[in-house]
Amino acid sequence: ILGMSCAQICPVEVLCVGDCVYNNMDQPPIQIGKLQRFATDEAFEHEWEFFTVGVDSGKSVGLIGGGPASIAAAHELRRQGHACTIYEKRDVLGGLNTWGVAPYKLRADRALAEIDWVLQIGGIDIQCGVSVGEDVTLRELELRHNALFIGLGLGADKHLNVPGEDLDGVVGAVDYIERLKMGAVSLDEIKKVAVIGGGNTALDCVRELLGMGVTNVTLVYRGTESGMSGYMHEWDVGKKNGAHVNWRSQPTAYVGNGRVNAVECLALDENKQTIAGSEFTLPADLVLVAIGQSKLGAMLTPLAGVELDWGRVVVDEHGATGHPGVYAGGDCANGGKEVVNAVYEGKTAAQAMHQYLTGVSNG
Repeated sequence: ILGMSCAQICPVEVLCVGDCVYNNMDQPPIQIGKLQRFATDEAFEHEWEFFTVGVDSGKSVGLIGGGPASIAAAHELRRQGHACTIYEKRDVLGGLNTWGVAPYKLRADRALAEIDWVLQIGGIDIQCGVSVGEDVTLRELELRHNALFIGLGLGADKHLNVPGEDLDGVVGAVDYIERLKMGAVSLDEIKKVAVIGGGNTALDCVRELLGMGVTNVTLVYRGTESGMSGYMHEWDVGKKNGAHVNWRSQPTAYVGNGRVNAVECLALDENKQTIAGSEFTLPADLVLVAIGQSKLGAMLTPLAGVELDWGRVVVDEHGATGHPGVYAGGDCANGGKEVVNAVYEGKTAAQAMHQYLTGVSNG
């Protein structure tokens, strides 16, 4: 399930390929990601059918959010015969796979085609354009279904709360990637870009912009290269393609007349404290802020027993919350991991939900 996306965008260099025992035997590692990609491409092209719907159980599950966790959970639940309805506030399914992963890794049309293939199992009702908490309440969904799965993902881009954030050209990184994938932006007038952050979203922006012909792209990060949370193999490619960087640097303001034209920064010491007199200005006609996303867990507080930990939904090893019949998985529960994590958590929760709904162990 969702194998093409996992094979295409998951960091195999530090996961399956990186963990291959051949790495410790002075031999090239088995190219597990490429093998998986080949197998899933073949299956997709020839429309192989691996799974069928189970006998109707008479039970239904509502799944909030249309990303990989919910799609994987719904597919697994259909195999057990449970009716499923996915509620997605956007017009299309897929979550970050569709609109938040840089196009050089995964195009939106590819993500949507894969989703269509997964949904061919049938019996999964899709309700897009439905915002839970606004168009329908959690209580209404509880009354409508026998169980709920929360696959909300993460929220809006975080910002630094410094002067000038309202200027045109200062944009959250995930928001900008979405616009790129939907063809809603033009880079014709963009010459110099500053990307704020050191995680994988920041590196996605660096690589995507360089690949699209923007020659002056600068990463601004408050830490050092060795302390980046982003994958080093992605940064290595960025450097080879001409990316610039300012380590131990903190933006203090965005400046411009209606539209940003520069970022004012201060240098930081090894303790990440600002250094007096270290001010410098970085020219930029586009600033992408990639310092993380807000958490959406607060909307779940009406459900008694659902606990949050720094905005993340607290679940046990089966994806169960403290509210009977309510499960969660994906970024809203794990804080933001890989697609493969979301898929695994969705399937794990679905298996636990089956037992909850029927009292029958999955064995």
